[in-house]
Amino acid sequence: QVQVVESGGGLVQPGGSLRLSCVASRFTLDYYAIGWFRQAPGKEREGISCISGSPASTYYADSVKGRFTISRNNRKNTVYLQMESLKPEDTAVYYCAAEPSCRFVGLIDYNYSSYGQGTQVTVSS
Repeated sequence: QVQVVESGGGLVQPGGSLRLSCVASRFTLDYYAIGWFRQAPGKEREGISCISGSPASTYYADSVKGRFTISRNNRKNTVYLQMESLKPEDTAVYYCAAEPSCRFVGLIDYNYSSYGQGTQVTVSS
């Protein structure tokens, strides 16, 4: 059974940075697309970024393009989401997902098959 665990959320001021981590277990990153979606209170899920298996390609939603960077360390079986220039509207619970492809990026309310418990990101002064 595919398993992912997120960490790294927290409270940050507008313009600040955070790095989220997603540790995968019971599978290797080469065979799955690993990405992030977020859900703010009262809103639907938004697919924001993904890195595909092998070869690795990266994808971003327009809402985060140029500010967020996704990367992975195969040796640690970990995917990272580096978030820069954070805005209050980035406030949400961020989830890591393991999917067959990155097709969910930019989609709203996609039905994810495997994801973690989420980590809260709050951007506020």
